[in-house]
Amino acid sequence: MSVAPDRYVAAPRVPTLGEGFFDAVAPATFPKHELRYRNQRAAARVGLDTLDAAEWERHFAAFAPLPDNLPSPLALRYHGHQFMTYNRDLGDGRGFLFAQLRADDGRLLDLGTKGSGQTPYSRAGDGRLTLLGGLREVLATEMLEALGVDTSKSFSLFETGESLYRSDEQSPTRASVLVRLSHSHIRFGSFQRQAAEGNAERVQQLLDYTAEHYMPDLCDRSGAARVAAVFARICEHTAALAASWTVAGFVHGVLNTDNMNVTGESFDYGPYRFLPTLDPDFVAAYFDASGLYAFGRQPTMLAWNLEQLAQALSLVCEAGALHDGLRAFGPTFERALRTKFLARLGLSPREPEGDQLLIEYVQAFLVDSAIGYERFFFDWYGGLARAGTAAASPDAAAYQRASFARVRTQFDGYVPAHPARLTAPYFQQSRPCTLLIEEIEALWSAIALRDDWSPFEAKLAEIAVMRTALQGEAT
Repeated sequence: MSVAPDRYVAAPRVPTLGEGFFDAVAPATFPKHELRYRNQRAAARVGLDTLDAAEWERHFAAFAPLPDNLPSPLALRYHGHQFMTYNRDLGDGRGFLFAQLRADDGRLLDLGTKGSGQTPYSRAGDGRLTLLGGLREVLATEMLEALGVDTSKSFSLFETGESLYRSDEQSPTRASVLVRLSHSHIRFGSFQRQAAEGNAERVQQLLDYTAEHYMPDLCDRSGAARVAAVFARICEHTAALAASWTVAGFVHGVLNTDNMNVTGESFDYGPYRFLPTLDPDFVAAYFDASGLYAFGRQPTMLAWNLEQLAQALSLVCEAGALHDGLRAFGPTFERALRTKFLARLGLSPREPEGDQLLIEYVQAFLVDSAIGYERFFFDWYGGLARAGTAAASPDAAAYQRASFARVRTQFDGYVPAHPARLTAPYFQQSRPCTLLIEEIEALWSAIALRDDWSPFEAKLAEIAVMRTALQGEAT
């Protein structure tokens, strides 16, 4: 087998940017290539599902170039604000851009890596990824995709046979190399680096590249109008991302500007968490002592990151022309939150005022009751159509609280958006699918102690059942 000739479309576009945006690098060589995860769904979108096992290993563990694609991997250059402090000492330090392809819907997608070896930006790092880190990213992307978040897709994970030492993991620990499929690796920090170097021409080049490949409908504009329009679109994408995380109960953990991209796609999962219960102050990263990136602060921090991008773009556009995009962030976030929250509840939206009240009542109840975040959405998917199921829930007592009475009243008049989904196997279960930190640790313990991958595989299967239920065909 090989690539599917009718579906594989090589599209190496980053080299057209020219000097100053990347460095050609060589991948690391590993003592072992043991496949731990292969995403056939994602591979089918780019015509790589037909690769046999040996070809998959050759391309995604040894990193032989894909046909007609990048001849060598490229480490991308960027800077970034990390915890609101500007850092010039950044760039792809343990990953690179491996290939670019067209998806079945025509979008330009990137295959990028994590743990593929040292680059000019590795600093003192070894350029490697722990196996636990790879496993966590696979789980994050699968869960977020199931919950409707626009996320990168974990494409491939190989265990590499090396032993790594990390201060935040029991060491020595096993190593891996991950490949992810993403809708752009052009980061806010990509613009920041060129701006910090005072290179307005390259800032404009990057802006034009973004318009051409990710926002082609804006290419008929020129000059400041194009810059302002592209920036406004990035603001829209980012506001939608903030709303998606809020509704999914997801805490990214490290919202630095180098972890934000122009398409608003969620990617690069380090110390993330899913909420056990609704808590605006919940923090994912153990090193975020101030709570800067706490769950409830994520929209604020994404807006702040956009302000830093605007500052970089001010080299090629008057700052005042970018204000409309920034001002629209809040209203766009609120609209997206309403849409996504109602979708999460499986309800058809009504008038905005009523939808907003329902959201406020639900959030207040979730805080007051401390009920499991996923449990609530599982019990009440479809609203009052699931009242009988909710009455039999292990947490049914919570629905007798005074704070739930107004939720139930507000539910009245809402109808299921997808009635057929209520009969899906997922909603016949006794409990929701969750991905709490304790579960991830248990999955890893089985692997670390007994090399038992069956709990990990079972969790992926469980997430797939949820994804099928939540994203089934509308009726």
